[in-house]
Amino acid sequence: MKTYNAKPGEVDRKWILIDGEGLVVGRLASIIAMRLRGKNKPAFTPHVDTGDHVVVINADKVVFTGKKRTDRKFYWHTGYPGGIKERTMDKILDGKHPERVVMKAVERMMPKDSPLARAQMTKLKVYAGPAHPHDAQQPETLDVAALNRKNKRDD
Repeated sequence: MKTYNAKPGEVDRKWILIDGEGLVVGRLASIIAMRLRGKNKPAFTPHVDTGDHVVVINADKVVFTGKKRTDRKFYWHTGYPGGIKERTMDKILDGKHPERVVMKAVERMMPKDSPLARAQMTKLKVYAGPAHPHDAQQPETLDVAALNRKNKRDD
């Protein structure tokens, strides 16, 4: 029996809507990365973009387990002497662009330095609030909290 290889022209892409309110970031990011790559489909082919479009709303209401929200620090350097800066996850989520937390978590779960991964990341749309401009695509809702009891935190 021959192995099936998907071709880019015969890929069937859907639109999926995920509400991020109360969901754990790492678990949410792994589910999104799997959907973007197309690993949930029987026609998955590693070198072809077989994934779906994913829309995430309420990205500012995602949660972390433990003390990651207050204790985890992200560092960067400005390029000047003594120019090391740090920011906690708390400041990022309460700041101007809280959707970047989900974007970076998903990006770090995709294959590294790959044109295919960059093309797959363009199919991810993340919004901080409950509104999104993709109603015309009729996205189907994916209830991530119902997949596993550990995916949602109530506190």
